[in-house]
Amino acid sequence: MTVEPLSYRFYRALTDGARPLAHMMLLERSRRNKEDRTRLGERRGEATRSRPAGPLVWVHGASVGESLSLLPIIEALAAEDYSVVVTSGTVTSAQVLARRLPEGSTHQYMPLDVSRYVDRFLDHWRPDLAIFAESEIWPNMLCQAHQRGIPLVLVNARMSARSFRRWSQMRSLATYLFTRFDLCLAQSQADAERLVRLGAPRVTVTGNLKFDSVPPPASAVAVAGMNDLIGGRPVWLAASTHAGEELLVIEAHRRLAQRYPDLLTIIAPRHPERGREIYSASARQGLRASQRALGLQPDTATDIYIADTIGEMGLFYRIAPIVFLGGSLVPHGGQNPIEPAKLGAVLIHGPHIHNFDEVYAALEHAGGAYQVNGADELAATLDHLIDDQITREDVAQRGTKAVMSLGGALRKTMMEIAPYLLKMHLGNRP
Repeated sequence: MTVEPLSYRFYRALTDGARPLAHMMLLERSRRNKEDRTRLGERRGEATRSRPAGPLVWVHGASVGESLSLLPIIEALAAEDYSVVVTSGTVTSAQVLARRLPEGSTHQYMPLDVSRYVDRFLDHWRPDLAIFAESEIWPNMLCQAHQRGIPLVLVNARMSARSFRRWSQMRSLATYLFTRFDLCLAQSQADAERLVRLGAPRVTVTGNLKFDSVPPPASAVAVAGMNDLIGGRPVWLAASTHAGEELLVIEAHRRLAQRYPDLLTIIAPRHPERGREIYSASARQGLRASQRALGLQPDTATDIYIADTIGEMGLFYRIAPIVFLGGSLVPHGGQNPIEPAKLGAVLIHGPHIHNFDEVYAALEHAGGAYQVNGADELAATLDHLIDDQITREDVAQRGTKAVMSLGGALRKTMMEIAPYLLKMHLGNRP
């Protein structure tokens, strides 16, 4: 039996000692809309749903991006009649999953990484297989699940150079934790090599599941209704924007409006609660804005339409032929371009895209996206694309082909976890 390193024992004592403060912390976060006040018990491991009979797979993704990357796996499991409990840690991810989880699966919030909460969660759900996404390493949850003999699989695993350096400074803890995994399925060869060096016993490269993600849904009625409201106006979407970027988007709109006075700019902030802030910024520039969160629709007088709701990106990706992906004109690392590319939009992004290097490299190689470095270049690129439909359609097709060519991770991932599913089904574990 592997001896627990001192660093892990210290972590466990620290988190257990902080348990009396957990409720106050959760209440404070709920006041800031960072937690769902009606479901705080789930963060303490208190289940709000019954465990279904039979084999159960537990799937966990930290936030929206990780959860959505797991959807193809969840759907494949549900299609084979496996029951699935899906956990995540953010309010936004819970709201998105509520709309998109298939029948046979249920969502719960991930309990805080406190031993008693973890035991409470595991006692109730008794998963037969646990699948974690990307880089989710919660020491107590990982170790306590391992102690119960639950097979642990890390899918879509990534380990950046920066994270590797940080883990390398805690070598004994890293080795202890990564050896808890039965299998790690890495996004790339570089990720795989770093995971092996940190002690992961079985590592295979399967690719990035996000390339196999299905675009977010939207009803045909909603799409037709929005297109009717827009009419023949030129329209573009600034998606998943971060603080500082909206000012650049608004400035680009102001410049373009001199040539396209009926231009409609849609801004969908990464954090919808910032809708009022964006409205105020638009008003200060003399622009007429309206917020979708207030139940308003764009009309002929609307310059800036703020899509500050959750779970509607499928609608806006389908009505905007040009999409700027946020988190890229500020040093955030970019946002996922796969969904709008699959839906046929021309993509524009800034220089800060290191979170999605692989897909942006493929888009660049195919000539399927544009990079801009500020409001001037954004406005000029938009002007060119609005004015030239042939170029717009050609670049969109190139982008779609580029992201479609990167698929295949889902098939490889399901092949790797198939033995666990089979033995789980037969009542045994690998």
